[in-house]
Amino acid sequence: MKTIQEIKCELEAANEEKLPLLISEYDKDERAGVKKLIQSCIKKIEKLKLERERIYNMSVYERQYSDREYICGIDEAGRGPLAGPVVAGAVILPKDCEILYLNDSKQLSAKKREELYDEIMKMAVCAEVGIIDNKCIDEINILQATYMAMRQAVSKLEHKPDILLNDAVVIPEVDIEQVPIIKGDAKSVSIAAASIIAKVTRDRIMQEYSESMPQYCFASNKGYGSEVHIEAIKKYGPSSIHRKTFIKNIF
Repeated sequence: MKTIQEIKCELEAANEEKLPLLISEYDKDERAGVKKLIQSCIKKIEKLKLERERIYNMSVYERQYSDREYICGIDEAGRGPLAGPVVAGAVILPKDCEILYLNDSKQLSAKKREELYDEIMKMAVCAEVGIIDNKCIDEINILQATYMAMRQAVSKLEHKPDILLNDAVVIPEVDIEQVPIIKGDAKSVSIAAASIIAKVTRDRIMQEYSESMPQYCFASNKGYGSEVHIEAIKKYGPSSIHRKTFIKNIF
């Protein structure tokens, strides 16, 4: 007879197809430790079922426009910070693509975003970002800079999209059909994927800036107006990546 530890290791290593078979195999084991492991596995399967249902519901727009070959999700990160660029993500996922746990990037932990970033980049038909720096933001305003970042991301894609699913906005000067979706990063897997790509890319940029400008704590605040960040601006003055139009009321 296998030990409880051996059964635990076997269950943890099992894929989704094998797990139900193992549950059936060990279900009659009367040991309390084994019963606890089986219950944990049953809950795991149920959670995966619910997650798949959630992702299916988040694919409603992708199914609605399934007659288009290349459906592209668009979203941005960094409209609100006092420093750093605004970044837009553009992602085309394969038809019937299933990436579990996709969601609005703000609802995910940094670790989960990094994991999903790698999975998205691996599975996507193509994915790109547009990056507009703080100087351009000051010159043309954040809304226009966001549109510019989105156009840049789309223009860099290997395949021209047949339709754009956007998080709330309609992008000017784009000759592609667009569907603006309010809170789209929580309603469309394509937009959610773009949200994650944009957010992870921008966070990595701010991490790099933090290494050369540690006094502003960009690694933790990502350029947003935290109390520590604002105090640093008052003490050290603005850096080369601060948005002058965003911080004029601080002094």
